[in-house]
Amino acid sequence: MTTKNSRKKESGIDVLLREKGSYPPPKEFSRASRVGSFSELKKIRQGSLLNPEKFWNLAAQELFWFKPWRKTLEWKPPFAKWFVGGKTNACYNALDRHLTGFRRHKAALIWEGENKEKRVLTYLQLHREVCRAANALKNLGIQSGDRVAIYMPMIPEAVIAILACARIGAPHNVVFAGFSASALSERIQDAQAKLVITADGFFRKGLIVKPKDVVDEALKSAPSVQKVLVVNRGIVENTSWIEGRDVDWFEVLSEASENCPAAKLDSEHPLFILYTSGSTGKPKGILHTTGGYLVQAAWTTKYVFDLKDEDLFWCTADIGWVTGHSYVVYGPLLNGATIFMYEGAPMHPAPDRFWDMIERHKISVLYTAPTAIRAFMRLGESWPQKHDLSSLRLLGSVGEPINPEAWQWYHKNIGRGRCPIVDTWWQTETGSIMISPLPGATPSKPGSASLPLPGIDAEVVDREGKPVSLGTGGYLVIRKPWPGMLRTIYGNPARYKEQYFSQVRAPGKKGIPYYFTGDGARKDKDGYFWILGRIDDVLNVSGHRLSTMEIESALVSHPAVAEAAVVGRPDNLTGQAVSAFVTLKEGQNPDESLKREISEYVGRTISPIAKPADLRFTPLLPKTRSGKIMRRLLREIAAGGAVKGDITTLEDLGALEKLQSREED
Repeated sequence: MTTKNSRKKESGIDVLLREKGSYPPPKEFSRASRVGSFSELKKIRQGSLLNPEKFWNLAAQELFWFKPWRKTLEWKPPFAKWFVGGKTNACYNALDRHLTGFRRHKAALIWEGENKEKRVLTYLQLHREVCRAANALKNLGIQSGDRVAIYMPMIPEAVIAILACARIGAPHNVVFAGFSASALSERIQDAQAKLVITADGFFRKGLIVKPKDVVDEALKSAPSVQKVLVVNRGIVENTSWIEGRDVDWFEVLSEASENCPAAKLDSEHPLFILYTSGSTGKPKGILHTTGGYLVQAAWTTKYVFDLKDEDLFWCTADIGWVTGHSYVVYGPLLNGATIFMYEGAPMHPAPDRFWDMIERHKISVLYTAPTAIRAFMRLGESWPQKHDLSSLRLLGSVGEPINPEAWQWYHKNIGRGRCPIVDTWWQTETGSIMISPLPGATPSKPGSASLPLPGIDAEVVDREGKPVSLGTGGYLVIRKPWPGMLRTIYGNPARYKEQYFSQVRAPGKKGIPYYFTGDGARKDKDGYFWILGRIDDVLNVSGHRLSTMEIESALVSHPAVAEAAVVGRPDNLTGQAVSAFVTLKEGQNPDESLKREISEYVGRTISPIAKPADLRFTPLLPKTRSGKIMRRLLREIAAGGAVKGDITTLEDLGALEKLQSREED
C-alpha cells in the first residue's frame, strides 16, 4: 500500500504513470493469439537473446528464397550483412507466393479517396498491375540498381510503383508528397535518381494538390532524371507536359506485358533509400537492403499485430515515411493481409471521417499516431460515439511516445475498453518495430512501449555503456545487430559510423560500438521501457534534466488539456526555461486563471522546477501532414525569433500564423 509519505519519495510523474495501472490482454484475445501468455513470450525472448541468429534464421524460413543463405550474419562493426549468399525478391514475397492458394482472389488493397472514390485490387490484379509497371520501367531504361524517385499521393499506383521497383531490383526513393521542390530536388540529386514517378493531383481537405508542378520545379536542378512517369487521374486541367521527358502512366502500362519474372536478388541488394527530414543539415539517405528488412518486417507485422487472414489492416501513415514502407506496403503484403489505404485528411469533410471509414469498411486493426489521437481528443467523445467500431479488435500507436491520457482515451473511446493497444517504438533506421507489446501476451502500461521484441537486445545505458539503475534516465541503445537495420547512409559510410556507432560502446577498452538511437529512456522495476523522447528534447533547467515527454504527459493529464507540446528556450538565469504550447478541450475557457491552474498542476505532478515559464494557449499546434508536431518551429517562436527553414510540410499554415500573431500582440 502506498502512503502519503511514501508518495512524496517518488517523482510526481512516476505516481501519475503508476496510477494509470496495468492492462492485461483480454483473455479471449490471448486464447486466439499467436503468443498467448507472458510466460511464453518471456521464454521466446530469452531464447532469442541467447542465440539471436537461430531466432532470425527460423523467421527467415517463413519467406521464399530462390537460393538459401550460407551464413545468417556477418558482423564487422558497424557494418552488417544478413542471410549472406541468399537470393530473394521483395515483390515475389509480397505477391507471387500468394497466387497459388486461396489468397489469389483475396483483396490485397482496399482504397478510398477523399471524395469517397473506391477501388479494390485482389492479389492477382495487383500482381498484374505491378508486372505491367515493372515492364514499363524497363522499357523506359530502368535497370537493376538504378534509383527511382517516387513522389506520390496515397493512391493505389503508389503501392504498385514501389513493388514494381522492387520486382526489377531498382531501389526506390519515396519522397513524401508534401515536401517542397527544393527538398525533393535535394533527395533526387543525392540518390542520383534516373526516373521520377508522380501524379497530376490529389485531394487534401477538399482542395486539389498538384505534385507534378512540384516535380517540374525540382527537376530544374536535378539533371540525373531522364524520364517522369505521370499518373494522370484527370483531376487537374492543363497539366504541364514536357515532350520527350514526361510519360503517361496509363498509356505505357497498357502497352506493357503482364509477364515479368521477379529478379533473383542478393539478400544485401539495396531495396530502398529513405531520407530523414532533419531540421538542420543535409538529409540522411537511410539505406535498407532486401533480405534482412523483409524478414523483420514480416515477423513484426505478423506478431505485433497478431495478423489474421480475415483482418482488414489500416496503418494511417503516408508511404513517404518508413511506417508507410513497413506497415502499409511490405509487412502486411508479406503476410497475405488485406490493407486499407486512404487518400485524404483525417478530419475531412467532418471530424468523424476515420470512424466513419472504420464502420463502413469493417476495419479490424488500426495503427495511427499519438498526435492524431490527441487531435481527436480535443474534439471530444461525441464524434467516435456516433459510429459502430465493433469491427476493431486491435489498436496501435506509432511515431512518438503516447501520453498516458491519450492512451486511456484511445482505449476507452476507440477500443471501447476491449481492444489491446500496441504502443510501438522504432525508427527509420531500424526498419521495423523494436520495442512493443505482443497483444495477446504483454500487459500494457499506458505510456510505456513495454519490452524489446524477441531478437532485439535493447538497453538503457550511460555514456560509458553501462546499464543505468532502474528508474534512471539514460541513452537508449541496441547492443547487437538486427536484420532490418540500416546498412549505411547512402554515399556516406563515414557519416553512418559517426552518427550511429561512435557515441556509445560496450564497457572496456575494446568494447564494440552500440547502435545509438538518439533517444532517452528509462526502465521501471518490471523492465518496461519508457521512451523520454530525443536526447535533444531533454531540457536543462538550473542544472536539472527534464524530459519534454514527461512534462507533456503531465499537461495532457490535466482534465482541461487535449494536447500539448513542450520546448526549451534560452534563459539567462536558469540556462533553459520550459515553454509550453497547450490546446484545450472543447468548451474550456483559455483565461489567466486556467493558465495558472495548469502550471501549478505540472509543478505538483513533476516538480516546481518543471512548471512552464511560458504557457501559451493555441487552438492548433503546427504539424506536418503526417501529424507530427513541428517542435523546431515552436522553439523558434519560444525564443522570440523569426521562423526559419522549410515549412511546406505544415498541414495548416494558419496554426503558425496564429502563434506568430499572438507573439506580436
